Amino acid sequence: MIKLRSLIKEVHAASNGSAGARTIADMVTTQGIPLSRYRASKQMKALNLVSCQSPKHRYRKANQEHIAIPNHLDRQFAVTSPNQVWVGDVTYVWAGNRWMYLAVVIDLFSRKPVGWAMSLSPDSRLTGKALMMAYESRHKPKGVMFHSDQDSHYTSSYYRQLLWRCQIKQSLSRRGNCWDNAPMERFFRSLKTEWVPNVGYCSFAEAKHEITRYIIGYYSQLRPHQYNGGLTPNESERLYWLTSNTVASIC
Repeated sequence: MIKLRSLIKEVHAASNGSAGARTIADMVTTQGIPLSRYRASKQMKALNLVSCQSPKHRYRKANQEHIAIPNHLDRQFAVTSPNQVWVGDVTYVWAGNRWMYLAVVIDLFSRKPVGWAMSLSPDSRLTGKALMMAYESRHKPKGVMFHSDQDSHYTSSYYRQLLWRCQIKQSLSRRGNCWDNAPMERFFRSLKTEWVPNVGYCSFAEAKHEITRYIIGYYSQLRPHQYNGGLTPNESERLYWLTSNTVASIC
């Protein structure tokens, strides 16, 4: 019991106090101690632990001229391998005395963030940095589709030229339809309810540090994801490549 409670407190702290009973149960179970959601809830009450998730933030989309690029993805969010489909979006976070903008690229296979960038301006330079981080960190894959909404930072000539140079196929959501990019909406909701303080951050530097810590240290490495059957994004990809390499060696 002492070991269990110690582990519960440890994973709760690792989540910045945001993890609820279901997440804690999954995280503890993956560390070798089976724990149900019901029992996790009881232990959290005994330890006076609560899920400190912030209310939902909203990002107001800017209007822009329509670009004739179809919705190739068409809500087909379940893909069979990494680097098949990436999705991206931009949100804002309060930092110091103004808004800071965050662009993220996620691989749909494992829901792993593979590129991100932060700036004081929500322009195509910002989204371009996130895209190029994804492209470089994933070793310049071929045949990727990139899906986003129709905001100008994704439809500008600068951004479309980046996609063309990287041989990435572009797909755009229908106008005003956030469900066409639901995985990105869910990621930003998780970030803001699980990690970002209600009052924002004291500075741009603090925001950048904390958001990077969430993406790398918590969301990708520790946080179980329902889409992955309770595996973290990192573990989901590790198992995929392990299986792929095993099959390749047999063949």
